[in-house]
Amino acid sequence: MSEHDEDGYAGEAVLVINGTEVAATVDLRGYFQPIDGYYRWYGRVATNEQVSAAAGGKKTAVEIRAGEYSAKGELSDPDPWDRYRIMGTSTPPFHVPTSLEELNELNA
Repeated sequence: MSEHDEDGYAGEAVLVINGTEVAATVDLRGYFQPIDGYYRWYGRVATNEQVSAAAGGKKTAVEIRAGEYSAKGELSDPDPWDRYRIMGTSTPPFHVPTSLEELNELNA
């Protein structure tokens, strides 16, 4: 279990890498860091030949769109299974509850 209360999203997204739009499957998580006041999100992109071709095996800037949400972040180097890690700071590319009422609805 994480030391943070995490939010997340798993599903389809569009990644914009060096001007190229690529459909991909992602698994994302995020949490608010109270010490510095930032929301940090991160996750993995499922193995995808188009992502690999666009990123070229290097760290690169990315825009991610998941439904009505979007954010800018960074793809890191791929792991041995050719899955890229993705991360960003501030507004995530998925919904995050912003009120106690919303949290209570999710936990009901």
